[in-house]
Amino acid sequence: MAPRPEPHAFSLAELAERTGAAVEGDGAVVVARVATLGHGGPGDIAFLANPRYRAQLATTRASAVIVAPDAVAATSLPKLVSKNPYAVYARVASILHPPAAVVPGVHRTAFVDASARVAASASIGPFAVVGARAIVGERCVLGAHVVVGDDATIGDDGVVEAHVTLYPRCVVGPRSLIHSGAVIGADGFGLADENGRWHKIPQIGRVVIGADVEIGANTTIDRGAIDDTVVEDGVKLDNQIQIGHNCVIGAHTAVAGCVGIAGSTHIGRGCRIGGAAMISGHLEIADGTVISAATQVYDSIGERGTYTSAFPALPHREWKHVASQTRRLRELADRVKMLEHALEAARTGDGAKGRLP
Repeated sequence: MAPRPEPHAFSLAELAERTGAAVEGDGAVVVARVATLGHGGPGDIAFLANPRYRAQLATTRASAVIVAPDAVAATSLPKLVSKNPYAVYARVASILHPPAAVVPGVHRTAFVDASARVAASASIGPFAVVGARAIVGERCVLGAHVVVGDDATIGDDGVVEAHVTLYPRCVVGPRSLIHSGAVIGADGFGLADENGRWHKIPQIGRVVIGADVEIGANTTIDRGAIDDTVVEDGVKLDNQIQIGHNCVIGAHTAVAGCVGIAGSTHIGRGCRIGGAAMISGHLEIADGTVISAATQVYDSIGERGTYTSAFPALPHREWKHVASQTRRLRELADRVKMLEHALEAARTGDGAKGRLP
């Protein structure tokens, strides 16, 4: 992707109008860059989203800040005020630091099959390959060494960074962004066991990615075995995620790095999945579910809520002790059950109800 241009400058009043935030103080103050509270300087706008940095409002050198209503009194600087300052910061950053305009054209080292349909407004980078009957939409950007397989489609305004591979027949919706090294549509792990030997099952489905999706670097999404693997509109996938064949990721779900999702699992809409979570195959995860980092999910989740299974960090010696006790929980449960039976027998006078081992 082309480098970002020099930042644009806007007054605080103009930014408020474009983001829906309120202005407190001098709305004529002009800013050109976003910055952190600790490193902001003249011409910068900083933001407070995490309360632990509140004290920095008093020392920041930024020209303006973005804050929630409860932090207005903590600084005399001109400010944008919103109940969701982090979202306003995101919008301001997009305004001040827009992506470079697409420069149309096909690099002389790229290969575009004669049967492919590439919009005249698209940009095809060095050594990119666009296969037979592939479609590349208006204003798309393909980075260096991108491979777009036969019959694959990339919708308008799609950005595919360097070294991405989009396998044949896969579909990427408009305005989606795929970061470097991602592989979309490799074969799913479909194998049949016969007398200790594995037979490969042809993977004949596709990967279908919706609009406004972002896929992180080195993330892999397997094509479906028969039906398609589907990533719905607005999904955000971090780096180094593995999504197995025939999965469905519901609209506007966000998945953090290093998550593994086994095949044929259906993740609901608006879910949030923490880093390194592992989700088994053939499960259903309810809309709006939050799964904490490193959580292991072995069963379907039918009711939205927050689910956690990771054990908090402990000093190693203490962890070994807890692990040792955890291994004895089944034995302990059996002994508690026998004690309960013995107590009940003593209460009723029925000595046959239970005896301690």
